[in-house]
Amino acid sequence: VQLQASGGGLVQAGGSLRLSCTASTTLLDFNVMAWYRQAPGKQRGLVASINREGTTDYADSVKGRFTISRGNAKNTVNLQMNNLLPEDTAVYYCLMTFRAVYWGQGTQVTVSS
Repeated sequence: VQLQASGGGLVQAGGSLRLSCTASTTLLDFNVMAWYRQAPGKQRGLVASINREGTTDYADSVKGRFTISRGNAKNTVNLQMNNLLPEDTAVYYCLMTFRAVYWGQGTQVTVSS
C-alpha cells in the first residue's frame, strides 16, 4: 500500500492550506488515518487523527485551527489548516493503519511570518 500526500506549499502567516493523502487501494477499510509533522531538529509528532467511527484527536497546538476529515472515498484523508503560524512549518506525513502501519512520503509546509 502506498500513500500519496499533496497540498503542501508556502503560505503567509494567517493563511490556509489543505493537505490530502490518498492510498493506492480502496480495498482496505483503514482503522486510523492521521497526520504527523516533523520540524527541523525535532521529533515527528501527531497533528491529528481520525478513526473509522469518525472520532478525532488533535494536538493542543492545532486545536481550533486544523480539521481532519475522511474523504468520500475510504482511501483518502484530508487536513484543512487555517490560521497558519510560522511554528506550523514542518514536513507533514500522512499515516493509515490496517493490520500494519503505512506512511506517506511527506509534504513540506512552510509558513512565513
